[in-house]
Amino acid sequence: MTSVVVIGGGISGLACAFELVGGAGPTGGAPEVTVLDAGQLGGKLRTAPLGDQQIDVGPDGFLARRPEAAALVHELGAADQLEPVGASGAWVFARGRLRRLPEGLALGVPTRLRDLRTSDMVGMLGVAGAARASIDLFAPRAARRAPLPDRAIGPLVADKLGTRVVDVLVDPLVGGIHAGRVRNLSAAAVYPTLLDAAQRRGSLMRALRPAPEDAAAATGPAFLTLRDGLGSFPALLEAHLRARGVSLHTESPALELRRGAPGARRWVVETGAGPLHCDAVIIATPPAPTAALLGSHDENVAVMLGTIDTASVATLAMRFAEGDLEMPDGGTGLLVPVGTPRGASSFFTTAVTFLDRKWPHLAQDGAVLLRASVGRIDDVRFAELDDAALAAQVTDELNELLGGTAEPAATLVARWPASFPQYHVNHLVRVEGIESAVRELGGVAVAGAAYRGVGIPACIASGRAAARRVRDWFADQS
Repeated sequence: MTSVVVIGGGISGLACAFELVGGAGPTGGAPEVTVLDAGQLGGKLRTAPLGDQQIDVGPDGFLARRPEAAALVHELGAADQLEPVGASGAWVFARGRLRRLPEGLALGVPTRLRDLRTSDMVGMLGVAGAARASIDLFAPRAARRAPLPDRAIGPLVADKLGTRVVDVLVDPLVGGIHAGRVRNLSAAAVYPTLLDAAQRRGSLMRALRPAPEDAAAATGPAFLTLRDGLGSFPALLEAHLRARGVSLHTESPALELRRGAPGARRWVVETGAGPLHCDAVIIATPPAPTAALLGSHDENVAVMLGTIDTASVATLAMRFAEGDLEMPDGGTGLLVPVGTPRGASSFFTTAVTFLDRKWPHLAQDGAVLLRASVGRIDDVRFAELDDAALAAQVTDELNELLGGTAEPAATLVARWPASFPQYHVNHLVRVEGIESAVRELGGVAVAGAAYRGVGIPACIASGRAAARRVRDWFADQS
C-alpha cells in the first residue's frame, strides 16, 4: 500500500486527507494517510466558551456562493447543521459617525449613480469625493498604461474613481478580508474581475455591475455557518477520517523532510516521535514552516515562499447587556477605515460583527453579542497590549463607535499571529513557480491559504486539488 503524510491539520490538510481516502465514496485503492499538526486539528476553525455559549474565535462563516465548503458538509452527512446568514447590510464609521453602505457595491466599488447620491455615501466620501467617483459614469478616465497581467487593487480603483472610494470603501472591505492594504494587494489574485474591468475602456462602475441574468441567478443566502460553530467542522472531518483509518496526530510538528534511502520509501518526515516513511508528502502549512521543510530540497522554493508576507490579527468576542449600546438599525456589522483618528492616535478596531444578528441561533434574550477585529499588516499595536489592556482599549472604542458607556459582561480574546498571507502584486506568478518547482521534487504537493484563496471554500479546494495531484503522480509512477 502506498502512503502519504499530510503536514498541517487545518481545513486544507483535512480536506486533502478526505480526498485521498476517497471522499464520501468508496475507499478502494486509497493510500495509507497520516496527518500531522503542530497544534490542534482545524487550524483557525476553532470555538471557545464565552459564558454559556461556544463562539467561533476564527472565521464565523463562509461564502455560500462558492460551493466547496457547503458541498463538503453535505458529503459528511451534516447538511442539517448548515445555518444561513440572518441579516444583510453593513455600516462604515466615517466622519465621526456610522453611515450605511448602499446595496449594489462590488467589493466596495459603487456600481450605480444612485449609490453615490445617498446622504450616507456623500457623508462618507464628501461632496468632492462623490462627484469625483460619479465622473466614471459620464466621462470615464482611460487606463494610463497598457494592460498588465497584474496590478495593485488600490491604484486601479483610485485611477477610475478617486482615492476617497479606495480609503473609505474598498480598503476597509477588501483589505479587511485579507488583513492587508489594497495599495499592495494583487488584483489578479484577489479581484480578477476588477483587473479586467479597470484595464478596459469605459466605466469601471458599469463594468462591475452584475448582468441581469447573473443577478437573477444569485439566489439563496450569501453566507453559511454550522449550528455548532465552524469549530465543529474539523470534528466532523476528524470522525470521518478516523473511520477511514487515517492516523491523526496533534502536537506533532514535522521537524524535517528528507529523502528516503535507495530502495526504501521516497520520503522521510522526521517528528518528535520518530521518522515517518512515506511515498508522498503534502504540505499544508503557512509559508514559513513550508519553506523550512522544502528549503534543503529547492532553495528557490524557499525564497519564493519567503516573499509571501503574513499579517497578525486578534478578535475579541464580547457580550453586552441589551440597551447598553446604541446599536444601528439593521446590518451585520461595521467597518472602520484604517487611520480613522481617535484622539492623538487612531482606532485599533478595523471591524465589528454583530454576531447575534448575523447568526440568529446565537441570539440570547437581554444580550448583544459582538466581535471586534484588530490588526493589519501595517498595524500590530495590539500585540503590545496584554489581553486585559486590549479588551479595555476595544471596549472604549466600541462605546465611541456605537454610543454608550458600557462594560462587557464577558470577553473572549483570541490572537492569530502570522495568520493572513498577503497576496502582493504578481502573487499568482509566485504561486505557479512554487507549484511547478515542488512538482519537480516528485511526490510532493503544497496546499493552503497561502496560494489561491484565503477563504474556507478556497482552502478546501486547495487541499483537495493537492490530493488529486499526488494521486495523479502515483498513477504516472505505476
